[in-house]
Amino acid sequence: MLNLYTLPAVEDGAFENFCGGNLGGEHEACIDVAAVPGAVEAFELRDSKPEGAGQKLRVTAAEVDDFVLGWAKKRGLAL
Repeated sequence: MLNLYTLPAVEDGAFENFCGGNLGGEHEACIDVAAVPGAVEAFELRDSKPEGAGQKLRVTAAEVDDFVLGWAKKRGLAL
């Protein structure tokens, strides 16, 4: 399996954010996501909160899909 952490950095402008709650500001409770350059269907997720600055997770599309479907099912959410 390709080591996603060896691929180039994601530019800040490439991130899209998904927000909810907004505990302390406009983008305080967001998860940002962007495609990883040089990879097919790989993504970087990061925390938008100041305390989470610099914390990043790289995952494949299959890993994100599995998480999203499992999370929605566990929480009783409809897709």
